[in-house]
Amino acid sequence: MRKINRLITGLLLMTIAACNCSKDEYKLVWQDEFDYIGLPDSTKWVYDQEGNAHGWGNHEAQYYTNARKENAWVKDGKLHITALNESFEDKEFTSARLMSKADWKHGKVEVRAKLPKGVGTWSAIWMMPGGWSFNDGDWPNIGEIDIMEHVGHDLGVIHASAHSKDYQWQTGTQQTATINVPDVDTQFHNYILEWTPDTLKAFVDEQQYFAYGNEGLGTDKWPYEKPFYLLLNVAVGGAWGSVQGIDTLAFPQTMEVEYVRIYQK
Repeated sequence: MRKINRLITGLLLMTIAACNCSKDEYKLVWQDEFDYIGLPDSTKWVYDQEGNAHGWGNHEAQYYTNARKENAWVKDGKLHITALNESFEDKEFTSARLMSKADWKHGKVEVRAKLPKGVGTWSAIWMMPGGWSFNDGDWPNIGEIDIMEHVGHDLGVIHASAHSKDYQWQTGTQQTATINVPDVDTQFHNYILEWTPDTLKAFVDEQQYFAYGNEGLGTDKWPYEKPFYLLLNVAVGGAWGSVQGIDTLAFPQTMEVEYVRIYQK
């Protein structure tokens, strides 16, 4: 009898453990596999243009266009965001900046991409608070999560960062880390964020290289307890992108995105 009871108890514990495990697993809640041809899916993406007239507060040289196939187009199973050297609306370059229509609080963001390499490019996969737009201001107090940033003059160096009122790049206090990935412009890699109430972690493929823990000291340091939406863009120039100038002969330059997947527990 004792043996049977121990067996039953063991089976119950295994069942409970399995149930707890399933609750902790990530489940896919949003995705774009880019398995179509044409403009990015309008049910999932919109075009961010608010900061064009102001250089996005950062002296950027591009004009982000709206639903223009030359700058954002899906073909061959990939989203192509292309920066072009062309005069457009008083700017010397065009490109695209896509925002997800959905936003999420916590979870795992996975974007598989191949990055541009031209000097002067500044590609990014990042997140901003739901409902916020450029004209609302109050940056960086509202928070920003950079899953991947890459500038062409520093080929292969991938950055992940978190910005807040107390931690921001203008004062050199942002929470940040880098990893060297030499073939970013020739191979696709998975750029991943894992975001919980306690930590932000960034990975390239399976390698974690950034972690920032919630210090429990309020929103000035941790403004990440609210939904954020996803952005994909290729900027040209700017305070960081043009540190070594802009190689106009290197354009066009394209970031290719194979898929975007959002998971939550």
